[in-house]
Amino acid sequence: MDYIKIRFGDEFDRFGSHLERTLQDFFRPRPINPMFACKDCGWIPQMDIYETENEVFIWAELSGVDKNDLEVEINNKAVRIAGLRKELPKPADGAYRLAEIRYGKFERVLYLPSPVDTEVVSSNFTNGFLSLRMLKLKMQKTHKVPISDG
Repeated sequence: MDYIKIRFGDEFDRFGSHLERTLQDFFRPRPINPMFACKDCGWIPQMDIYETENEVFIWAELSGVDKNDLEVEINNKAVRIAGLRKELPKPADGAYRLAEIRYGKFERVLYLPSPVDTEVVSSNFTNGFLSLRMLKLKMQKTHKVPISDG
């Protein structure tokens, strides 16, 4: 059985600095020819977040990514999915006629709709889709506190 690396922690502050880079990537014009593409620019995989009463699910479309090139980190508020999609080998005597597939590093930080229990997480990587299943934390109930006289 193969495993995907999952790290648990509360260190998502370092990803705040990526917000500016993400906004720049969003507004940056995309090159038509990959020979002009920045190798460090990477790509942004498509992801879905689905929520039920007790669980939060994330599906990430990662076709062409090797499971060993994936990294998942989670805290009770966010999930970070990062990795690398390597370029496919091409014949040396060819020329691009259409180039739409993006290669390189990627990173997504998804803020969860509800706090989750980081100890109850399952993951699966099949046919280019990464799925994460997380159990929501039970919200603590409010208790009335009696107030005594002086």
